[in-house]
Formats: sequence, structure tokens, C-alpha cells
Amino acid sequence: MVTFSGHFGINKPQTQLDFVDVDPDNDMPLFIDPFVFGQSSDAWSVLCNEAILSFFEAVLDAIRTGNNAHGRQLLDNLGEPNETCLGLSQGRPAGRGVGQHQADQLFDRIRQSRAARTGLLSELSECELFIPQFGSDKLSDITTNVIRRHLVSYTQAQCDLHGIALTDGVASGMLWDGATGSWTNRYVPLPVINGKKIILVPKASVRWKPAVSHTEYYNKFVLEFLQEEHLVQNSRLVEVLKNGRRRVTKKSLKEIHPLEKDFLAQFSEDNPEVLERYKSLLGISNGIKNTELEQDIDESALSQALIDTLPHIDPGRAAATQFHKFMVGVFEFLFYPDLIYPVLEDEINEGRKRIDISYTNNGSAGFFFRRRTEARSNAVKIMVECKNYQKEMANPELDQLAGRFSDARGRLGFLIGRSFDDRARFISRCRDTAQANNGFIIALVDADIIRFLEAIRDGDRSQIDRELERRFGELIN
Repeated sequence: MVTFSGHFGINKPQTQLDFVDVDPDNDMPLFIDPFVFGQSSDAWSVLCNEAILSFFEAVLDAIRTGNNAHGRQLLDNLGEPNETCLGLSQGRPAGRGVGQHQADQLFDRIRQSRAARTGLLSELSECELFIPQFGSDKLSDITTNVIRRHLVSYTQAQCDLHGIALTDGVASGMLWDGATGSWTNRYVPLPVINGKKIILVPKASVRWKPAVSHTEYYNKFVLEFLQEEHLVQNSRLVEVLKNGRRRVTKKSLKEIHPLEKDFLAQFSEDNPEVLERYKSLLGISNGIKNTELEQDIDESALSQALIDTLPHIDPGRAAATQFHKFMVGVFEFLFYPDLIYPVLEDEINEGRKRIDISYTNNGSAGFFFRRRTEARSNAVKIMVECKNYQKEMANPELDQLAGRFSDARGRLGFLIGRSFDDRARFISRCRDTAQANNGFIIALVDADIIRFLEAIRDGDRSQIDRELERRFGELIN
């Protein structure tokens, strides 16, 4: 199997890549779940969620106003998203998509469903609960189509990050425009393998199965609620065991209320608190684990390999690109899924300033979560500057990174260098920057990176979080 990264000679394992490293000739059974975007607060997920909401609202509005022709037209434009190489196809990705006949059928199923007629249906992810013949593959395909515009931008950024050549003039596929409520198509630069365009998907945005599941809702919430109701009412379904315990079996309830999506809709109308409880308890992780995507990865061995490689990268301008690319992989390995969506030399201030790498802060606990949720740092983005200097970094480098901070991006960054001549003096400079309200800069050199990698090698990733917290404390104490 030659993966996307292998084809373009990136030579990094999945654990050092932000995107799903797909096999262009075979689908990977992963899904893009619209529910995930609604639960995520990072800027990219918010954009995707806004697109999903605007699209489905347009479909529901067509149903409410009786404009069935427009509703079918909206679904007609959901083509085959085989360019992501995700889903359930066997062999070479063929995509399921939504053809015109399927679009008409799908629109009619939504329009005729009890959930749509009564106004219960409000989100695309709820189609899995309430719309007949609407499964995880169809949900993922529709979501992929609706957010394709953002996936194209993400793909271009990742290719820029890794130096992958793009082919100009590739048909993007239909792009949803939430502002106009319509579909457009254009030609864009994209990576192409053997004549097939590829669109990359972030690891943080995929799941093995959607969070919303009609079978889980039925078995664990609906039936258990009905069990309690029948016990309270002492209905004919109540059985008394020899030990005196009363029970109502799920089997007996299933005979009366078989698993049908219209029944789930009616039940949810009558008992809205059960649906709300189900949705509130849905577990959303902040990203699929690297070990799930690459089960044979040996993180301990990879850590040691990176430790062994770093000292062999020479300081100085000649090896600056090599050092930069090395650190991109190391940061992904160290900090995913807390740091996601790396962008190379992100332009800011209308292009007048550039950042070596910017990351989106996706932390849901620990150091990065604390820095994102506290007002003084507001670390929505994490800025990273890599300096492969032979000399020690000094005030100009600190001022350069501090100049990248803003209220919108946040005020936390990492300055990556090779060594300190006088660490105490340099940290004092970082502390001065922080106390002048110019932002928080954590400086890391080879010895620090090696220490973090040793923590992973030795099975103690939590040590990294503790050390980052200590380094942040140096700036404020």
C-alpha cells in the first residue's frame, strides 16, 4: 500500500501528520460526522458547522414552504465524494454520493418523515435518528459535500506545509455557498495521483462511527425510559420474579415498540427531555487517536528515532528548512490532538508579517485548554517560530514573535531554537515580555524537545503537560 504521504515522499508516519494519510486506491472506513463540528469551538470547525447549518436550514425551509423542486435541487448537487478516500467502498474508492434519483428519494424521505412534519428535525446529524434509510455513510457523504470548500482550503494548506506540488485547474466539485444558499463550482489547485484528485481530511474531524446513533438512542434511552414508566404504572408488562423483584424486559417492549425511526420521532415529541438528555451525554473526543489510524506504530521507538535524529541536523541557514520540517513532525507527535491544523508561514496583518507555523488550539484539558480559556492568554491560535541559529536567540526574535499576537489569535507562542548560552538570562527576557503585557513566549531548545520525547519513550506523556505548566509559571512569577 502506497499512502498519500508515501506517494509524495513526505517520509513521515501518520503520527507526525495532521491529516488522515489515506491509500488513494482503497477507502478507509472513517466518517466525517456533522455533530463533531457543532461541538467544537476551533475556527475551522466553526466554519464547517456554519456551512452545515445553512445547508440543512435551506433544505428544511424548502420543505416548510412547499418548494419541493428547490429542495430536490439542493440535494441533486451532492456528488460522489470519493476524493477523500473515506467511507465504506470496497476496493478503489467509488463514492456513494447522491445521484439525482437518490436525491429525489432522500428529499421525499426527509419531507415525509414525522420529524420534519412536526418541526422536531433541526440538525443534519438528527437525520440518523429520525429519517428512514439514512445511515452513517450517507450522513458522512452529505457532510463531506457541504464542507468541501473548507476541505479544499485545508488540503492546500497541508500541501504547502509539506512542500507537495499541486496541479492547477482541477475541478473542485460542487461547493456550498452559505451566504447565497446555492452551489458553485470552480477550478482550484489540488494534489493529483494517477489522474485522481485527492482532498485531505484532518484527523481531528473523523470518527469510526457518528456520535448520534438511532440504535443506541433506542436501546439505552428510549427503552430504559419506557421500562421505568411501565414499572411506575404497574402495567401488564411488569413481571414479578421469585425473589420479589419487579421488572420489565426490553424484549417485551420491542414487541410493542419495534425500532422504527418514525416511532423515535413520536417518542421524542412526547418526551423531549429524553432526547435532550441523550444529546447532552454524547461523548465527543477532541480527535481520533494516532494508534487507531496506525495500529502498528511504536511510539517509544519513534521517540527514540527522533531523539537520535535531532543532533544530526546542523545549526545554520543551510539546514533551516530541514530543521523546520523536522519540528513540524515533532510538534504533531508531541501535541496532537491539542494542537491541530498547522499552517506554514501563516500571513497576518494583510501579509505584512508571517508566522513560521500557526496551530489551532484544540485542547480539551490540560495546559493548552487552560491557556485557551483564560483571558490573559486567550490562546485560540498557537504561534511557533523555528530558528535554526548557531547563535543564541535574542530580543529581536522575541519581539518578532510577540508582534504576531493579537486579541483574535491570542497571546501564546513557542520560540524554538537549538541551545541557550545563558538560559536564565533568556527566560528573564521572556518574563519581561509577559509582564509588559506583550504575550507569553515559551522558549524550547534541543534539550527540551529531547526531554519531551524521552517522556513519551518512557510512557509518561503527562510529564510534558507538567513541564509546560512549569515553563508558563516562569513567565508570570
